[in-house]
Amino acid sequence: MKPTRRDLLGAVPASVAAAPQARRPNVLFLMADQLRYDCLGANGNGIIRTPNLDRLAARGANLTRAYVQSPVCVPSRVSFFTGRYPHSHKNRVNYTPYTGQDPMLQKMLQSAGYQTGSVGKLHFHPPTAAHAHSTGFDRVYLDDGVNSTDQFSDYVAWFKTRDARPGIDHRAVAKDVPPGRNPFRSVIAKENTLTAWVGLKSRELIREFAANQRPFFLFSSFFKPHAPYELPEPYDRLYNDVEIPLPRRVDLDHIRTLPLPVQKMILRFTPQYGMDRGRLQWIYRSYYAGVTMVDEEVGRILDELDRTGQAGNTLIIFSVDHGDQLLEHGLFGKNVFFEPSVRVPLLASLPGVIQPGKYDALAESVDVVPSVLDLCGLPVPHRVQGLSFRPLVCGGSYNRREFAFAENIMPEVITRRDGSGHGYAPGKGIDGIEHPDAKMVRSRQWKLNYYPGHAGELYDLENDPGEWNNLYTSAGHQGVVREMKDALLDWMITSDEADQIAPKWLL
Repeated sequence: MKPTRRDLLGAVPASVAAAPQARRPNVLFLMADQLRYDCLGANGNGIIRTPNLDRLAARGANLTRAYVQSPVCVPSRVSFFTGRYPHSHKNRVNYTPYTGQDPMLQKMLQSAGYQTGSVGKLHFHPPTAAHAHSTGFDRVYLDDGVNSTDQFSDYVAWFKTRDARPGIDHRAVAKDVPPGRNPFRSVIAKENTLTAWVGLKSRELIREFAANQRPFFLFSSFFKPHAPYELPEPYDRLYNDVEIPLPRRVDLDHIRTLPLPVQKMILRFTPQYGMDRGRLQWIYRSYYAGVTMVDEEVGRILDELDRTGQAGNTLIIFSVDHGDQLLEHGLFGKNVFFEPSVRVPLLASLPGVIQPGKYDALAESVDVVPSVLDLCGLPVPHRVQGLSFRPLVCGGSYNRREFAFAENIMPEVITRRDGSGHGYAPGKGIDGIEHPDAKMVRSRQWKLNYYPGHAGELYDLENDPGEWNNLYTSAGHQGVVREMKDALLDWMITSDEADQIAPKWLL
């Protein structure tokens, strides 16, 4: 039976219960874009260099089975900030407007007296500072990382004051890279990169907020390691001498065995499944170096908390909006339900309150809002659908989740100004997929992906962690398929229950 929020919250620790009389903890929410679960040293990667995130994991809770609610930026980020599933908050695809019907975490904390700030990628629509302020941020330094939003970017304006060379922008890649060297070498200095700017502005806001007696909420959001893979010196050669294990090769015959919506995701635009392995190795080296750049800025931010005397009373959350396939199963990017896309790092630290350790209970990104509010001694609105993991990481009793869920529009809606792309038409769907709304459910052992009208996938994650053997039509696994479909149905029926019933109770 699914545990209720009341079951999971339990008793609030004395240190948090006293928060209304004392100062509530600050909240620092660190996010990277498209950073895979397995690309932290703390999560078992013996090659990548992430000493600062590793020390954050060591001093806090490392939730090792955390899943995003959608493997796409905007739906995932809105779920992180509202604590609600995409089918409930209605931001199902990128560049869709946030309606404001569900207050975001920053608004909830602002209403409780917090100073609030955001640095870097928000990916809200419209992509303006004025809109970001309307969601509850007092201070905003904005950059969404894509060309079409440069006109709204505080970083782009700042960069132009730092590097005024004609024809050079922050994405420019060197054209004189010799053979055998990283083809993604950037032409700009590391201190002028977007990654460095996010760290710089985050530290400035920490100093500004620390001078005030009120607690603060700061969201620091890095674009890296998201593609493109440009890197400044010396990061472009950081992993030059390392042979990073590459994913299994796949061919068109393998791709054609997957459900049609997944095939269309892999084969859209210019398929990459046959990429030259030498170039793929450089992409992996650049991706790893992008992670290391983010890690170094995280370290500087953590040091700033120490310098300003805030470290002992700051709740730190680190996570990402989704992962990256990096050509596993023939696909770059995300948009699918394979583990590299939907399983993400989730770290939480609050000295003296959160007990350090690895926690393998299933967790979801919608759990961040209720967990933060819970740890700050604030009430959780009834429309929040996530469940606080505070009892789990603070030594209380905790009824583990039986399932984690995700959903996505597949193939992805992409419309371009020239009219090309994949648009949705009612009754026709997207690119021949009449019903593109796909759902995922996973238990500790099983994962079911369901595509209406196009069957599905069932993977035994304990015995097939790479998700190669689809058991959906296996005669011996139909009982599991039915059980997982029942779990999906129950979730879809009950997830909006509080929206529909709880307000009636309050009349």
